[in-house]
Amino acid sequence: MTSISPQRIAQIEARRDELGALMATGDLSGERFVQVSKEYAELEPVAKAAGEVRRLRAELATLNRMAEDDASDGDLKAMAREEIEEIREQLPTAERALALALLPRDAADERAAMLEIRAGTGGDEASLFAGDLFRMYQRYAEGQGWRVEMISASTSDAGGFKEVVASVEGKGVFAKLKFESGVHRVQRVPVTESGGRIHTSAATVAVLPEAEDVDVHIDEAKDLRIDIYRSSGPGGQSVNTTDSAVRIVHIPSGLVVIQQDEKSQHKNKAKALKVLRTRLYEMERERLHNERAGARKSMVGSGDRSERIRTYNFPQGRVTDHRINLTLHRLPEILEGDMDELIGALIAEDEAERLATLDG
Repeated sequence: MTSISPQRIAQIEARRDELGALMATGDLSGERFVQVSKEYAELEPVAKAAGEVRRLRAELATLNRMAEDDASDGDLKAMAREEIEEIREQLPTAERALALALLPRDAADERAAMLEIRAGTGGDEASLFAGDLFRMYQRYAEGQGWRVEMISASTSDAGGFKEVVASVEGKGVFAKLKFESGVHRVQRVPVTESGGRIHTSAATVAVLPEAEDVDVHIDEAKDLRIDIYRSSGPGGQSVNTTDSAVRIVHIPSGLVVIQQDEKSQHKNKAKALKVLRTRLYEMERERLHNERAGARKSMVGSGDRSERIRTYNFPQGRVTDHRINLTLHRLPEILEGDMDELIGALIAEDEAERLATLDG
């Protein structure tokens, strides 16, 4: 791992102290104070990690001088050598923590996310699996203290979902869920299978960071065509007697969003605009990512929804993430939302890969 220079550590600590002094003056305007305090909050953990590296390096230098000093007492030298070994063990961990703190942050990590799950190949069994995945994420979200709001859903006759879209709000939602995008595969004996044969089905998951008003500028008068019509249920039957369903076409991109789950036209329009903003924001993120990173693809995958990322094998009770070759024999617990080990491994692999890129 590339060693962080003393000069870089001094710069980090100096900037933290400068920001702290600025806030202490009480002379900052409201907007400027928010900017400074935000930068300070982001820099403080980095400065803390830098300070620990500096402390350990200084202690190691002192102990090395003591161990090499001919005038030092023999017992003192022996004690110094013991402490040198301890610090040499601690220092790489502290330097790695600092390197991780210095890695560029994904600006979307702290945002809410739009979770979209669609049944793939496998008919009714695929829709049931899509329902299993949605419940898994709901339970995981509950454990994290997040809030899940259903945006739209299309159910299947078997009781699963052909498609379900939900908003997930809370601390660090996108940071933890962003590696879930891709094709999820299930191997199990369907309830309808009398011969006991194992079937393979799939569902597609997409996790998109939700846009804020400042991210995407939409001129409703020029950019949007909004159609209002009567909602319809399965088989064309009317869900309600008012024109409440909303179809929004974003003319510049050609994106179309349809929302009809609510009885209120205004609620449907608000939800449709939320989905539209999120998809436009994701398009812009992908464009910028491709410009900056070229064809680089991280170890945990590109987030491409066509990429097979994970298999849930019921007969063997295992979950395998193909991107990091991780197999966990805890399928029931994972489907109940116990995803910490799985998500933690994906985040760790991403960090390791980005650190390796820095070293290169």
